[in-house]
Amino acid sequence: MRALADKTAPLLIKRYASRRLYNTETSDYVTLEDIATFIRDGREVQIIDLKSGDDLTRQYLLQIVAEHESRGENVLPLGVLTDLVRSYTTQAQSVVPEFLAMSFEMLRDGQSKMMENLANPMASMPGYDALQAQQKAFLKAMTGGMTNWSAPADEDGAAPEDDAKDLDAIRKQLADLQAQLAKLDK
Repeated sequence: MRALADKTAPLLIKRYASRRLYNTETSDYVTLEDIATFIRDGREVQIIDLKSGDDLTRQYLLQIVAEHESRGENVLPLGVLTDLVRSYTTQAQSVVPEFLAMSFEMLRDGQSKMMENLANPMASMPGYDALQAQQKAFLKAMTGGMTNWSAPADEDGAAPEDDAKDLDAIRKQLADLQAQLAKLDK
């Protein structure tokens, strides 16, 4: 498969009368597993019947879920599947889709926050901001009067533009301090 052109627009898949699925961006046929991969990669997909123009996306997404479940990749607990079936026969069906959408949105948000915390596990600690402010104040006090000093990161967590230059500047400042200390010892 070739690279996808515009990842913000839904990927249009056309279903032919032969039930083959055609990717309109890459001009090739795709399988359900290919479609599942597009979705896992964050791409929205729309599947349209070429002859009737009907939107078949929901039908194919359910088929992908059913195939994964039948292969033993059980994501949906039996109780959830049972409740889904019940929701089609009760008055509660108007609440279920909204509830499921909100639940998955909360799950995505939770996963995003977890990934952010994995990048900097200290950030979720109570008092982390105060500790960071104390470290900055300490560094400022310790380096007072020195020129060309730059902290390793700004408040936004941005890295210095040129680490090698910063490291050279720190080494020079350290050498200057050592020279000043040597003069004081004499």
